[in-house]
Amino acid sequence: MTIDSAIDSYRLSLRAGNKSPATIKTYLAALTQFTRFLAERGMPRTLRAIRREHVETFVVALQDGGQRPATVSVAYRSLQPFFKWALGEDEIVASPMERMTPPIVPEEPPAILREAELKAIFEACAGTDFDARRDTAIVRLLLDTGMRRAEIAGLKVEDVDLDQQVAIVMGKGRRPRACPFGNKTAQALDRYLRLRPTHTHAQRPELWLAPRGALTDSGILQVLRRLGREAGIEKLHPHQFRHTYAHLWLADGGNEG
Repeated sequence: MTIDSAIDSYRLSLRAGNKSPATIKTYLAALTQFTRFLAERGMPRTLRAIRREHVETFVVALQDGGQRPATVSVAYRSLQPFFKWALGEDEIVASPMERMTPPIVPEEPPAILREAELKAIFEACAGTDFDARRDTAIVRLLLDTGMRRAEIAGLKVEDVDLDQQVAIVMGKGRRPRACPFGNKTAQALDRYLRLRPTHTHAQRPELWLAPRGALTDSGILQVLRRLGREAGIEKLHPHQFRHTYAHLWLADGGNEG
């Protein structure tokens, strides 16, 4: 079997294994990139002919091509489960990555949003119209809970309990997790939910609405990027809220363990 012909079967296996769409996309993107690399270099594309040196040459090419260490690491780790799958399917007798050492990723201090930046973000989403109330609630919830982008995008109206001030999210591994939030976030959510019934798509179960329906995880990113531009913050990202949440939590006496 060639690596090209294995992709569809591998995709089916990932879906059957209940992998998230984001994980499947990441795995297949790395696999496609590796397949293209093998073709361009005239290297073997038959699974049993692929060796450790082929994978190592691919990793080095990514590094020499100016890819960030974290990006190279993601590509490397995305190939590992593919060869593990091929081994389990008896398409290979051993994984070419079995004794390989993962590329080192230098630890970078996470970007923390400063108080002035947070103030500018809240000013950017100030207002009483639908988008302003929705965006304020999203920002408050991200900052107050440390949710991942996919988690906050996946929220449904029924997942939010204003009385108990908690949101139930579907976390990694499709396991539900309770995310408590504070008074200001509860107030922001209440203001949004009171306006939500006036929206064209109010009958939808998803919490966040946009002109064409539910606000997707990419839509969440677009909202934050727009707010970031208005606040003078380049490429504002949900991870910054997550890191800021962790920073504030630790500063308030939280425990890393």
